[in-house]
Amino acid sequence: MPTLGVIGSGNIGSAVARLAVAAGMNVVIANSRGPESLQGLVAELGPLARAVTVEDAAKLGDAVVLSIPLKAVRDLPTGLLQGKLVIDTSNYYPSRDGRIAELDNGTVTTSELVQGWVPGARYVKAFNNILAHHIPPAGQGRGCR
Repeated sequence: MPTLGVIGSGNIGSAVARLAVAAGMNVVIANSRGPESLQGLVAELGPLARAVTVEDAAKLGDAVVLSIPLKAVRDLPTGLLQGKLVIDTSNYYPSRDGRIAELDNGTVTTSELVQGWVPGARYVKAFNNILAHHIPPAGQGRGCR
């Protein structure tokens, strides 16, 4: 059975984890505060979910959802996601991420910037500029089973 690694347990990361578990996938989820901070979420997700470190989410996931603030992506350990299918949900919010000159002047897109920060990964941009409430609750997706 495939395992989805989720790095980031905020609204979008948690919503994706719920959908993956509802689809019968194993999920390993991590955040910057450590696995112990995720015990409530993992209990809610059920037996297919485990709280792990960021490093283990990257290692154990067949695919890895990257759902952390943009400014935190560049701080991930070099090579962490090399060879992985990375599904990136990050968006640029200058009020949270600080100003990033390359984005402000249009030299690169957010996707190009993140792809450069995760060398060797197979990169996919997903959920571009949506809010977590736009992701349907598990079992309520249109046409998804």
